[in-house]
Amino acid sequence: MPSSRSLVLEALERWRRGTEFADKIVADILVRTALDSSDRAFVLELFYGVLRNLSLLDFWIAKLRSEPVDSVARDILRLGLYQVLLIETAAHAAVFETVELARPGLRSLINAILRRALREKDALTKAADNQPRPIRFSTPEFLIEKWSRQFDAAEVVKLCQWNNRAAPVYARINQIKTTVSEFLLRYPGSALLPETHNFITLRAPDAALRAGDCYIQDPSTALACEMLRPVSGETVLDACAAPGGKAAYLAEIMQNQGILVAADRDEIRLRRLRDNFVRLGITNARTVTCDWSDEKSIQAADLGAHFFDKILLDAPCTNTGVMRRRVDVRWRLRPDDFVRMQRLQLAILRGLVPLLKPGGSLVYSTCSLEKEENEKVIEAFLEEKRDFCLTKSEKRLPFRDSSDGAFAARLERM
Repeated sequence: MPSSRSLVLEALERWRRGTEFADKIVADILVRTALDSSDRAFVLELFYGVLRNLSLLDFWIAKLRSEPVDSVARDILRLGLYQVLLIETAAHAAVFETVELARPGLRSLINAILRRALREKDALTKAADNQPRPIRFSTPEFLIEKWSRQFDAAEVVKLCQWNNRAAPVYARINQIKTTVSEFLLRYPGSALLPETHNFITLRAPDAALRAGDCYIQDPSTALACEMLRPVSGETVLDACAAPGGKAAYLAEIMQNQGILVAADRDEIRLRRLRDNFVRLGITNARTVTCDWSDEKSIQAADLGAHFFDKILLDAPCTNTGVMRRRVDVRWRLRPDDFVRMQRLQLAILRGLVPLLKPGGSLVYSTCSLEKEENEKVIEAFLEEKRDFCLTKSEKRLPFRDSSDGAFAARLERM
């Protein structure tokens, strides 16, 4: 059976080709292995840890090796240096196991560099502390500069530090199937998160997930659902619903009554959403495939004019508020993505307008920190649509609220 470290090296090599996202790669690798829970956790720690610290690890490689190294050697060195310089692993075992991943002709070089890193650990750490923020926090310079225009220097540092921490797993208790008190009794080791009434930490979530008694979800995702405030008997649309976490919470708030339409443009993701709905016991929902930026797709969905009492648009975005969870987002983003996403977000909003009843409510939300995708989208939309007004908006900032970043705005149609 492949070792944990060999699987991580495979994941890094696949990621380096640039055609797959990190979460897809690691899910694909883990599903075909028989690792126990501790080894699976170790794979996630190593793979995501290396991706969070790429620039810093490459800085250390340059300090330890003056000549260039090829891409295979670089991946192995990144993996080894992450273990010996950034996390608490048995150093000599980490070196030995990492060296074994290299082809025979490369092993002596990898061994020499990693053992030198062990000897010079304090000096390497001190050198890193004196580097500019893009290296120290492994964050592209354009993002640091962008955040520096929004937040003060200390907040930018806190945001970068937040993004480089491993994200804990939280879940929402599914009160369609159980109650909070019943759940806490049934699953020892679960505990409510502070300042929430239905989000928990779980020591061993597998049984609760299989039973449909909870759904893996960050508390920040509740913001948009609770701002929409759907009630039993209403007709509600979740416009970009897959994989279904927010839609499932809307169904719960509606007490599984009324009509909930869950839409998405990706049929594969909708199949996953349907599976989630079955497991969670949701019976008031139906699904539809629709691309809200495409007029023909909207017409084909045939949802009818002025049909919905309430609409949730959890819009596609750059995900800058959830970088600790989507660890390779920072390396995929480009400076022009923010304006490009704004154009798409406005196009989706325009496509949804004809579906909302007069007097109805629309909540626009993202997991982005960026004004281009949040406040400026709302401003541009209200400038176009004079029969809408903004009644509430709220933003979650990781360094301030100790949660994933999120934005939500409630728009009322007059």
